[in-house]
Amino acid sequence: MPSAACPRCPAPVARLGDGSSLWSCPEHGPVPPLWRAEEASYDGFAEHLRRAALFPTLLPWPMSPGWGVTDFAAVGEGEDTVATMTCVSGTSSLDGPVDVHVVAEEPGTGFAARVAGSDRTDPGPEVGHGPADVRVRLERLPVSLWTVSTSASPGEWDRSVLVGEAQGRWLWMVVRPASAVLLLRDEWILRDVSGVGPAVLELPFSGPAPGWT
Repeated sequence: MPSAACPRCPAPVARLGDGSSLWSCPEHGPVPPLWRAEEASYDGFAEHLRRAALFPTLLPWPMSPGWGVTDFAAVGEGEDTVATMTCVSGTSSLDGPVDVHVVAEEPGTGFAARVAGSDRTDPGPEVGHGPADVRVRLERLPVSLWTVSTSASPGEWDRSVLVGEAQGRWLWMVVRPASAVLLLRDEWILRDVSGVGPAVLELPFSGPAPGWT
């Protein structure tokens, strides 16, 4: 079973009393716990889906040949879940190895910003300003995504970050390397796999998980 962590930073956390759904981070105070699988596997993913309950867990669907699920996580548990993350990894003839993180989260959570390497809890004013840079589909719903700059954040400029709004939540897609964002111009289809049933058995899992902390 994965151990609890802070969704916003690598600091250790401690539960706030018996029965509390919150944990305490020395840097960010009370936070919902981040639960990240130690390795990508079917059993770990089944546990993740149970923990996230009715909160959507989004994956590209169907998975492209040669691609696999390499990471997943949830922030909170059950009815208190406020974010989920998945990562699929594969190769592109132009970019080589590619990682695509998909995060759905409630506003103010701050987990997606950590995955994206952004120093802002929520995306900035770029979202919704001007024409969308990319459009994906969430089930049958078209979702517009705008590029969010991470140039002022620490670390290398090795990723493209796109954010939009879907079903009242933020939808983040973080693509590494940055140039692989062109793959999204094929209008990827995302699906909430929490309710697909036996089809989850056919998902390919592989590792190791890409780093983002």
